Amino acid sequence: MEKTIAIAIDGPAGAGKSSLARTVANRLDYIYVDTGALYRTIGLAFMRNGIGTDINCDIDEQLSKINIDIKFIDGVQHVFLNGEDVSEEIRTPNASMMASAVSALPAVRAFLLDMQREFAEKYNVIMDGRDIGTVVLPDAQVKIFLTASDEERANRRFKELKEKGSNVTYEEVLADMRERDYNDSHRAIAPLKPASDSAIADTTGLTIEESIELLMKIIKEKV
Repeated sequence: MEKTIAIAIDGPAGAGKSSLARTVANRLDYIYVDTGALYRTIGLAFMRNGIGTDINCDIDEQLSKINIDIKFIDGVQHVFLNGEDVSEEIRTPNASMMASAVSALPAVRAFLLDMQREFAEKYNVIMDGRDIGTVVLPDAQVKIFLTASDEERANRRFKELKEKGSNVTYEEVLADMRERDYNDSHRAIAPLKPASDSAIADTTGLTIEESIELLMKIIKEKV
């Protein structure tokens, strides 16, 4: 059987991983896997059960109640929690903070690891997240660490939330982003950091098309 190709894209919140990875996957005719959505879904499930970011609960018991499914509808990844499409609900700021909290839990990471690797075994994939190149797919043929300045990432996320009708302020988004950056990079399990063989892609000041071309250039050099 022909070996599949895996492209791992890691980076901090608001770096544009999802939108860029999705576009590049479409151009290459690869499957796009948004792993952050999986952690957000678990975070949402915990929130619905009254659990806060301190995660004071029986984690294994909570995970036993969770069934996550991914479906690609018209080429777009949709995430289902116990049969319900929660693709929009997991994009709220609260779900984002809960995703950061649950992603620090070894039991949660183990719960999702096999699911992520199975996709890479079956398909040519572009997978984005926080530890794809370092932990989930350490043998990926292409590893990219995508980043941008704090202010630019916060401004992108702020515009996105305002378009969805959120009343959040830019200052709140920036503070939340910096808090999440700190949590993600200082957690004991699989902290956010570039893999030793990652190509660093800094998109500060770049347009979306320029960012896409930067990623395509890196991938073409590796594959």
